[in-house]
Amino acid sequence: MAGTAAVAARQRVQTLLLGGYRRLPLWGRLLVVRTVTPSFHVGALCVIERPDGALLLLRQSYRRKEAWGFPGGLLKRGEEPADAVRREICEELDVEVDVDDAPMVVVDARHRRVDVVFKGRLAGDDPHPPPPAPASPEIVEVRWFPPNELPILLPEATTALVELARASRPAPESG
Repeated sequence: MAGTAAVAARQRVQTLLLGGYRRLPLWGRLLVVRTVTPSFHVGALCVIERPDGALLLLRQSYRRKEAWGFPGGLLKRGEEPADAVRREICEELDVEVDVDDAPMVVVDARHRRVDVVFKGRLAGDDPHPPPPAPASPEIVEVRWFPPNELPILLPEATTALVELARASRPAPESG
């Protein structure tokens, strides 16, 4: 019986709060939503692959020394993810990249991070381009790695590869 009374009281409080929320001006409702909901950092990264399957990885100066990741970074306010990943790659490596237009979205709720993961290729016709040189103090080293010789990866790089592999699996046959 006590549980029923508590549920009824909670419903009355919720109804009152929702009524007050409805009466708020738009800016007030936005303020409430931004205050009580979790915020996430949104990044864009690119899995750059050569025709032979080698992946372009980089080591960042501000992350673990032994761990490698994919080029990319956080979106600026109002920036489209594809534009952000192209900008970040240009800033980090001073190269242009062609990105696919069907990215994967990976949500890491624990770290409040959302990554938009693109597949891409370095712009140009060279099927075996050398690794670009770092163009930013953020980047320590850049290398191509064959898929069967990958180094230790940053968590978001591992998750990106797993999600891309899942997405490219053929659908199971029903029967």
